[in-house]
Amino acid sequence: MKISHYSDGEMLAQAVAREVVLAAETAVAERGLFHLVLAGGSTPRRCYELMRNIDVPWLKMHIWFGDERCLPVGDAERNDTMADAALLKHVPLPLDNIHRIPAEMGPEAGADKYSELLCHAPAMDLVLLGMGEDGHTASLFPGNPALKDGRPAVPVFGSPKPPPERISMGLAYLNSARRRLVMVVGESKREAWRNLQVEKNLPVAMLFEPEWYSTLS
Repeated sequence: MKISHYSDGEMLAQAVAREVVLAAETAVAERGLFHLVLAGGSTPRRCYELMRNIDVPWLKMHIWFGDERCLPVGDAERNDTMADAALLKHVPLPLDNIHRIPAEMGPEAGADKYSELLCHAPAMDLVLLGMGEDGHTASLFPGNPALKDGRPAVPVFGSPKPPPERISMGLAYLNSARRRLVMVVGESKREAWRNLQVEKNLPVAMLFEPEWYSTLS
């Protein structure tokens, strides 16, 4: 496992923000564009806040989302609402370069529409992900049928965390990206962190060559 350890969440957020900038500069130099997948939840918020004060080639970036909660547009619990407040409303990123998951359409219809969009997109350059207390990542939960769905975006029903209906990038699609960076912050994640080596059925353990950024030793 490729693991980078940090003393606290602030140090980790700074390191991830720097890594995103480096990845963006590399992708733009090599391919002309940078396709970044944002993580939801509370863990990446500070990273996004730091990114808005760093020189990044915003006009060459495309933003995607790893998962979304099936809630109305603008709902405070949506991942894109958090990303807007922490980052997207503060940077000169063209609106057409922000590709939101239409989760307000419901799991099936929204996943179908996002899958169609992803099918016409190039490979993602960098995917930011987190890890839940149960070892889930994006909205792919242990034992959930969505784990075996091969579509680029998959409907999620029966999430153990509210809301129960979500849309997630599928595991195969996440693994097709050039890089996957997983942020692990907080004592509540320690048991899942310890279990990574032995419980290969955890969704986060199914990621291909993840790069771990963790405050846990």
